[in-house]
Amino acid sequence: MVSATRPDPADVQTGASGGSRSGSRRWNLRAGRLLRGGAPAGRVLRLFVRLVRRPLLPAVRLWRRNIQLRVVAATLLISLSVVLALGFVVIAQVSKGLLDAKEEAAQSQAAGGFAVAQEKANTPATADGPDAADSKVGRDASTWMNSLVKQLASGGQTAFEVAALGAGTGEQTQPGAQGVRGARASGNVDPTASVPLRLRQAVNHATGTFKTFSEIRYTSGAEQKQPEPALVVGKRLTDINGDPYDLYYLFPLTQEEESLNLVKSTIATAGLFVVVLLSGIAWLVVRQVVSPVRMAAGIAERLSAGRLQERMKVTGEDDIARLGEAFNKMAQNLQNKIQQLEELSRMQRRFVSDVSHELRTPLTTVRMAADVIHDARVDFDPVTARSAELLAGQLDRFESLLADLLEISRFDAGAAALEAEPIDLRDVVRRVIDGAEPLAEHKGTRIRVLGDTQPVIAEADARRVERVLRNLVVNAVEHGEGRDVVVRLASAGGAVAIAVRDYGVGLKPGEATRVFNRFWRADPARARTTGGTGLGLSIAVEDARLHGGWLQAWGEPGGGSQFRLTLPRTADEPLRGSPIPLEPEDSRANRAKAAAEAAGRSAAPERSSAEGADRSSIPPRSRVAGAVPVPADPTALPGSGARVVARPADQAQQEDRADGR
Repeated sequence: MVSATRPDPADVQTGASGGSRSGSRRWNLRAGRLLRGGAPAGRVLRLFVRLVRRPLLPAVRLWRRNIQLRVVAATLLISLSVVLALGFVVIAQVSKGLLDAKEEAAQSQAAGGFAVAQEKANTPATADGPDAADSKVGRDASTWMNSLVKQLASGGQTAFEVAALGAGTGEQTQPGAQGVRGARASGNVDPTASVPLRLRQAVNHATGTFKTFSEIRYTSGAEQKQPEPALVVGKRLTDINGDPYDLYYLFPLTQEEESLNLVKSTIATAGLFVVVLLSGIAWLVVRQVVSPVRMAAGIAERLSAGRLQERMKVTGEDDIARLGEAFNKMAQNLQNKIQQLEELSRMQRRFVSDVSHELRTPLTTVRMAADVIHDARVDFDPVTARSAELLAGQLDRFESLLADLLEISRFDAGAAALEAEPIDLRDVVRRVIDGAEPLAEHKGTRIRVLGDTQPVIAEADARRVERVLRNLVVNAVEHGEGRDVVVRLASAGGAVAIAVRDYGVGLKPGEATRVFNRFWRADPARARTTGGTGLGLSIAVEDARLHGGWLQAWGEPGGGSQFRLTLPRTADEPLRGSPIPLEPEDSRANRAKAAAEAAGRSAAPERSSAEGADRSSIPPRSRVAGAVPVPADPTALPGSGARVVARPADQAQQEDRADGR
């Protein structure tokens, strides 16, 4: 059995062929890229948003910083909401009371008028007498009704108007219909326009008195009045001939409306006064609380700037006064502690400097004696000769330690001076690598340099930069486990950077922030084969700070580490970023990300071929072999300056076996 399928309406509208669908889809993709890529409409929208935000920024900044403004504004809004709610309730109650009183009085007065009209219609006919004007003899129903309307309206004295309509008027509304010709009213009132149709229908279809709210409309004339709200009360009656007609009383609500307007204006004036009064009270109260807080904030800022003698002015015995006294006591204790720490630090620096200087004289004497013994070691027995060699080696390390201590004491005392001049960092890197080559050959390590094809010029102290790079390269060779050490140079914007990458033991989580501490070791049991003093990285980070630059570390356990030195291209120029990313591209996280992107790109052609022949012809983007990665934007923030990525132990073992290490 063959079954037919209905075509998709979308296919019918756009064409069932795959070519038209793919063409439409390609047009949509191009339109989407155009909009995402910055269409003129998008640029206009961004320009409009920027123009709108610019004048609002000062107000937003003031709103965020001024707590007094926020409290007063909140009080103003809350009090305004309360006044509005209260005003609505009061106006509703007053309006309901006025209308209820008016409705009760109108019903009572209209009932009396209906009774009088029906009584006149039921009065027996007389030929003469004082009531001859109301007699049925010689008079028709139309004349009688005109007289009735005038008589009933005369008792109102503008308190109400009277209108009479013929029976059936509520059902026939066309011009010239029966009953409309008999419409009559007092006071130039237009009865057909003033009496609502629903009320006429209710009066025609039922007995009793009916009422509704409407407007009194007047006929055109020399002194035409404007429509005014009114309460309309109507009832079905019979005339002198026994024929039915509708009689309506129209009670204007002008006085009630004026009374209600007076109540509204009174409530609005009082509410505005209350809102302004509450806002002023809130401003005064908040000012009494905020002023001491602002004073405390200003004094705290001056304390943080080093003016430790600042104190708050305390008056009274309230909570604010106790807060001021506590703040002053805290500032006093803080000043005493800081002075004690400064004195202790000064004594420590003086002690280190004095000891370092005092040790140089006996060290010189010991060095002279040690050199004599070392030169004559060929005449000694093997044990004594070895002791002479150990003595010379330890004296060399002792001299290096004294030199580092003196340098640290200069940094602590603020006596370190920067002798900056334009230098090519490639020359500094070459000198450092030449000095580290013997140690690298001994370790079986190869030192590679990348990014040295173009000059890398910066205003720096060549001696200090060389000392920093020597520490970094020697540490990388010592901890690199015999693997390659990569030195990368780059410059972009107003910054230059040198990164030293090794593939050794790496850094554990938390060690990247402590690696620059004095006398710190990642492994306390590890021997210093190069005679290091433990102060190299501490001096290096001080040298970087003296240049106004950064010295940052990254590492992962078993995946090596990278130290990055970033310097401003021009002295005294602030740094905004580094041209070399702190985390190298061959880290585990970046390799995993690159593998995921490669897998996604390899799957893209399969999805494209399944969608249509036109799309399958577009080749997927692939990475060019040997392509140099684009350096990071120098305006990008460097982050915390230290990052350590942990890895599982089993993954580390697998990678080590794969590398053959």
